[in-house]
Amino acid sequence: MHHPAPVAVQVAVDARVDPAECQSMAEVRQGVDALDRALVALLAERQRYMEAAARIKPDRDAVFDQARIDDVVAKVLIAAEAQHLSPDIAEPVWRLLIDRCIAHEFAIYDRTRS
Repeated sequence: MHHPAPVAVQVAVDARVDPAECQSMAEVRQGVDALDRALVALLAERQRYMEAAARIKPDRDAVFDQARIDDVVAKVLIAAEAQHLSPDIAEPVWRLLIDRCIAHEFAIYDRTRS
């Protein structure tokens, strides 16, 4: 089986004023919008990994993996702490993200195996 070389995708974030330097709501909104565009690009790539998982997993029962969910959330909370991201934001956002990704993975699994 041929395995292509990993491709490093650099997610660009548009120029923005540092949050500590913002003097207006326009600057704040410009920064938020720039980050949202970058987050969408990252989430789209994450979704493609879920699609790969749906292709690779041997059976439908493997799609939902509670141990993996707990592991992902634990790792995210460690990363969040290091970046000073509130766990009150990180944990519910990632739990919802995981839930929606699992639903997407089930849909892909079913569509490609029917």
